[in-house]
Amino acid sequence: MWTEERRRFYANDLSNEDSLIAVSKSANRSKGAKDIAQWLPTNEAFHCEYVKRWVSVKDTWEMIMDAAESDAVTTLLEEC
Repeated sequence: MWTEERRRFYANDLSNEDSLIAVSKSANRSKGAKDIAQWLPTNEAFHCEYVKRWVSVKDTWEMIMDAAESDAVTTLLEEC
């Protein structure tokens, strides 16, 4: 469980260019809190880059992946 301070640092992390990606309001709403197993950007040409950034942020913040998310990352990276 993260502290309020850690959540705030994560939400405002500008030190890692992979942390925040400017998107349209509709894209942000579409993604919501879904992980990579549940949602990918509509721009298929960006999928590989998106997955690499996703993994980078997970590593930076020492976040774990559940089995479905891990499988999706593995599959997507194999396709890159």
